[in-house]
Amino acid sequence: MERNTRQRNAILGVITEVGRPLSTQEILVEGQAVVPSLSIATVYRTLKDLITEGWIVPVKLPGEADRYELTRLGKHYHFKCSSCSKVFDIHERIKNNNLPAPADFIVESYDLILYGRCSECVPKSGGTEPEAAKHLI
Repeated sequence: MERNTRQRNAILGVITEVGRPLSTQEILVEGQAVVPSLSIATVYRTLKDLITEGWIVPVKLPGEADRYELTRLGKHYHFKCSSCSKVFDIHERIKNNNLPAPADFIVESYDLILYGRCSECVPKSGGTEPEAAKHLI
């Protein structure tokens, strides 16, 4: 049953406006800016309803709690910042024929998560990259 409440509208608005996959805690904090009385229980309940109704989908990262984004974004990939833990959308397509599967194998599905530092977490000074990061490139 779809109910248009201030809380529901705030939660869906946050997910829409921020434009990246959000954790329940991020949704709560942003939603409380609109509806100060918003509780974590309401966030969880509303997220469950929005998934059931097809408005949002969970973004699953290995070993982590789900994040949530709009369903209308379609199939795409994600980047997780190792400094601030924010997750961002990557809308580039990868062709099945470019995947490094063995010669006689058929790729039926895949998921891609890139890890690194987002633009807000990359050092702004002209300093050098940490030694470990140089070896990853």
